[in-house]
Amino acid sequence: MLEEFPRKCSSFFLLLLLLVVGEICAADRTLISGDSTIVSPNRTFELGFFSADGAGSLYYLGIWYSSLPIRTYAWVANRLTATPTRTLSLTSAGRLSVLGPAGSPVWSTSNPLPASSLRLLDTGNLVLLSPSGETLWQSFVDSPADTWLPDMQVASLRPLVSWRSPSDPSPGLYSLRLLPGEFELLFNSSLRYWSSGNWTGTRFAAVPEMTVPYIYSFRFDNPFTPQASFVYSTQAPPPPDEIHPLLSRFVVDSSGRLLQYTWSPQSATWEAFWSRPESGCGVYARCGTLGLCTEGIRPCRCAASGLRPADPDAWGSGDFSAGCAVPCGSDDAFRDVGGVYFDGAVSVSAVGVGRSSCEDSCRSNFSCFGIRYDTDTKLCRNLYGNVYNLRNSTGSPVLYLRVPSTGGDDNDDDSLKTTKGKCRKSAVLIGSIGGSLAVLAMVSLFLVVLWRRRRRRRRKEMDDQEEGANCNLRVFSYKELSAATRGFSEKLGQGGFGAVFRGNLADATPIAVKRLERPGGGGGEREFRAEVRTIGAVQHVNLVRLRGFCCEDPHRILVYDCMPGGPLSAYLGRARRPGLLSWHDRFGIALGTARGIAYLHEDCHDRIIHCDIKPENILLDDGRVPYVADFGLAKLMGRDFSRVLATMRGTWGYVAPEWISGVAITTKADVYSYGMTLLEIIGGRRNVEAAAEAADKTGEGWYFPPWAARRIVEGDVTAVLDPALAGEYDAEELERAAKVAVWCIQDEEAARPTMGAVVKMLEGVMEVSPPPLPNLLQALVSGESFRRTGIVSVSDEEHSAEAHSMSTS
Repeated sequence: MLEEFPRKCSSFFLLLLLLVVGEICAADRTLISGDSTIVSPNRTFELGFFSADGAGSLYYLGIWYSSLPIRTYAWVANRLTATPTRTLSLTSAGRLSVLGPAGSPVWSTSNPLPASSLRLLDTGNLVLLSPSGETLWQSFVDSPADTWLPDMQVASLRPLVSWRSPSDPSPGLYSLRLLPGEFELLFNSSLRYWSSGNWTGTRFAAVPEMTVPYIYSFRFDNPFTPQASFVYSTQAPPPPDEIHPLLSRFVVDSSGRLLQYTWSPQSATWEAFWSRPESGCGVYARCGTLGLCTEGIRPCRCAASGLRPADPDAWGSGDFSAGCAVPCGSDDAFRDVGGVYFDGAVSVSAVGVGRSSCEDSCRSNFSCFGIRYDTDTKLCRNLYGNVYNLRNSTGSPVLYLRVPSTGGDDNDDDSLKTTKGKCRKSAVLIGSIGGSLAVLAMVSLFLVVLWRRRRRRRRKEMDDQEEGANCNLRVFSYKELSAATRGFSEKLGQGGFGAVFRGNLADATPIAVKRLERPGGGGGEREFRAEVRTIGAVQHVNLVRLRGFCCEDPHRILVYDCMPGGPLSAYLGRARRPGLLSWHDRFGIALGTARGIAYLHEDCHDRIIHCDIKPENILLDDGRVPYVADFGLAKLMGRDFSRVLATMRGTWGYVAPEWISGVAITTKADVYSYGMTLLEIIGGRRNVEAAAEAADKTGEGWYFPPWAARRIVEGDVTAVLDPALAGEYDAEELERAAKVAVWCIQDEEAARPTMGAVVKMLEGVMEVSPPPLPNLLQALVSGESFRRTGIVSVSDEEHSAEAHSMSTS
């Protein structure tokens, strides 16, 4: 009996040890290890570990789109701490944890009760469930990242935070936060640089695109309380020929913009349909301190050649947040960087000092990085602190940056010379001139300056007349145009490039006078005149003729012929003017407009991209002959064209998808806009205006282009035709024009024809093959088979902002 006791005890302890170990193993379950993943039931999303930089040394737990050829991440867990190991476990406490090298968690969920299972839903939401199936934690609500997916609820206490850079998932400098009644974009979680405007009950005040019937439905719960939450859902099923659901997402990009993307199966890419801010330069501190924001392939550069990127490696990878730094130098100079706008600096002002004294006062303080100096008022501002958002602005004072004199170019102008020589010369001059001699010298200098100014004015007038004669343009004085327009009193319209006024010359010839706003992107008189000569040399029967110009600082004015027939937009839509355009007129307008644009693209010495083709910029004469207006102004506006793009919100339906993507614009952007305009000509209505009988025809009640494109592709071309024509049309011309319109609005630039090919197809000398359906356009709005939720048309005032520009009607 005593001999059996130790044997029984050892068996008991062994059994107890096995039970404990078994319980630990059952509790600490490894869900993912190494390359293993978890896929959602519909195989849309996949959960696993990834290396953001591709090096394979540090890993993040993330969710990405499983079936796409482009790896696109929708969520990241351990954004603060990457790990060299790849283990995801459900701990004994029932929490989800990413484990580090020693088995300790580097990231864990915060669910209050133990979870028993993990599930990745078809929506992309990762959830932890209790034994009874209750949701204890979910990534959509408890741990949002930078991406906002359909059916994901954004709450006021859970902002979306950008990546640090395109290859660094750690939290970046930009975030989207929901407040009671509105959204806002923030820099460094504190400084607001964009707001959606207040919720009106159906949309946000600063997001007019929400009035167009989207594929989305929106729900704003408790909108004006601290418990506010906002969610959107896709209400459109996949197209008939697609087996996968529609994929859409909003992203707070590492560049600071909020973008809405939709996946295009046709092009196998994400296409950006909407963004805020519209321009990348509207993002606060996008280029860091002393970085100058520009539109184009290189969005940021150092404001002066004496500056260098503070973090060259990050700068090269697209992270500009560190900005630019001033290298050490033995001597300082002040570089003229032109008129720029900026934020963030603190200034100390002094009045009545000279330029050299202003520079000396800045040089005496190590923290001073530059000056602003007004030569007229002798107002000196020394600038301190960090300066952000540097961007060109012709209406702003000149900024002089303090840089090492050895860091500039060899051909620097006088603004780069140090002030030592100036001070030395000033001292010698003052010491050698007596009081009476100084007075005499000042009087003599005044007379010389006055004489030279008068001689320069007379010479300029003679040069203007000679220049105007050489390029067949008349050079007007500002006084002359002010008299012709009665002090610019009769305003015909306001466009993105400036206001248009009616006028009459001394011989009673009617003219249209366009006064440009912020012309030339900071360029001077010489650059403006060169561009005007280029525009003036463009002569075509379907282009509005430029009569002359005025270039008296600060005025930049263009003078055009007047078109008595008014703009094409006046003949479209429910508010159209009396006098129906026959099919013969419409086809002639379509063909003439195409010829004019083709001339700009293919026959000019310098190719001209219009950038704003729409009915408001197609003017008609008494015989209904079309004339394309406003060509060449995009190039003339220079850098300030980015500001013009921000005004295109009301006519967004004409803008090609690549505009928002930020890629370089080509002539195919004009082709897209022409296709949209051609649909309006055929249908006799505006693209975002519901038809009068839309209550009984739900398809026509939606945004017109996708509905029309589907009808044309299906062969029902007459359904798109303006019913006011009462069957009086040429069937062959209608079919050609309709097919051409759909070809022009294809998603991919390469699929769209050139304007030269458009002319040939409309003329009937080139065959028009059946076009495919533009999938992106179909994805943007729901089709006729879906539930109609009502139409909010763009107002007639929005469509007619330029309705009478350069017309006499």
